[in-house]
Amino acid sequence: MKKIWLINHYASDMYINEGGRHYWFVKYLKKMGYDPLIICANTFHNKHEIIEMGKEKVLIKQKNGIDFLFLKTTPALGNGMDRIKNMVFFYVSLIKNYKKIIKKMGKPNLIIASSVHPLTMVAGLQIGKRLKIPCICEVRDLWPEAIFQFNKLDENSFLGKLLIRGEKWIYEKADSIIFTKEGDIDYLKERKWLIEHGGYINKDKIHYINNGVDLYEFNKIKMKYAINNYSSDDSKQAFSVVYCGSIRPVNGIDKIVEAAKLLEQYDDIEFLIYGEGNEKERIQQYIEENELKNVKLKGFVEKKYIPSILENSSVNLLNYSGENYNWERGNSSNKLFEYMASGKPIISTVKMGYSLIKKYQCGLELEKGDAIELADAIIQIKNLSKKEYNEMSQNSLSAAKDFDFKILTNKLVEVIEKHDKEISISEKLDNGIRI
Repeated sequence: MKKIWLINHYASDMYINEGGRHYWFVKYLKKMGYDPLIICANTFHNKHEIIEMGKEKVLIKQKNGIDFLFLKTTPALGNGMDRIKNMVFFYVSLIKNYKKIIKKMGKPNLIIASSVHPLTMVAGLQIGKRLKIPCICEVRDLWPEAIFQFNKLDENSFLGKLLIRGEKWIYEKADSIIFTKEGDIDYLKERKWLIEHGGYINKDKIHYINNGVDLYEFNKIKMKYAINNYSSDDSKQAFSVVYCGSIRPVNGIDKIVEAAKLLEQYDDIEFLIYGEGNEKERIQQYIEENELKNVKLKGFVEKKYIPSILENSSVNLLNYSGENYNWERGNSSNKLFEYMASGKPIISTVKMGYSLIKKYQCGLELEKGDAIELADAIIQIKNLSKKEYNEMSQNSLSAAKDFDFKILTNKLVEVIEKHDKEISISEKLDNGIRI
């Protein structure tokens, strides 16, 4: 088996950023002799920018030797009808144009269809059936559970039940399932969809491959794009508490600035918040009204500067809302693995099941997740002996090595090769060869 299609609606970001889950999978798959193709939309979520295609409905571009195939879709702004239309257009475009893609790039031997939304997996399964090839469904977000948790839809409504039924169909029809969170299989147990619980899904076809980091690229970029974290007097380096991410209501930045207020008597602790969002002005107002000198809103930075920013920190914050999301199944946040790669301790404001922070002892997780507990955790890390601090930092690096994309791609190849063997057996039987 050589030719693989990786279908990811939102991989256009990976084309621009020259990195990301499927970008790195493809990078290492190519080194292992595979011929992979990333198929995605020409639009970006919540952005006006597009990949210009002119009158073409299918466009092939290459970035650093990695082939991207773009399908023309409508803009996806917000989470309303525009996004739904964008999902439907991508699905329809896949179904209508897969033969054209084959003419341009050749017939695939296997499809990997990756959610965030289920229509990508539906298209992958339907195309796989028509071509008589396996389709691996990769679930990066449990859908529609996330919709139910954020109270956007009632699970017991007609539409809610219909979405659950469609989700079950996807899992039953998939030749293999890859979950990015270790505990997501618990969801299938809760639904009683596994054979051992009276359902139709074989546990043997379920696999766990989390997100991770390309350590080679991370370290290369860290050296190439160095940045100075500090905007204040550098005569003495502060104990630097860093957050990188969006500044929106769901991110709960309030607890960070409230923790900073609780620690303002420590003149050697500095909070650095990198990112943009619709809460930035309100947070800035809070900082000014409380005359906080230990918090700096650093604004947007290009992704290429993140490795250097994280390495220059003293501790990195995973700041989540503990509400409306089930953290019992683990964490597949890209940010977690970048934090690990920085080789610095991590503080998570939520306690997680299947916790990698706990497993690798590379930081602290909070029980309540409020500002008081966060302030206490920061002081706890600050007061570690040099030996204890270095051990925790080394543990972060050890964790990152286990989630290097070289390792993760080997895990993916194990799943692929299982189907390679099945295809080889099937082909021999079709040719009348007994084995």
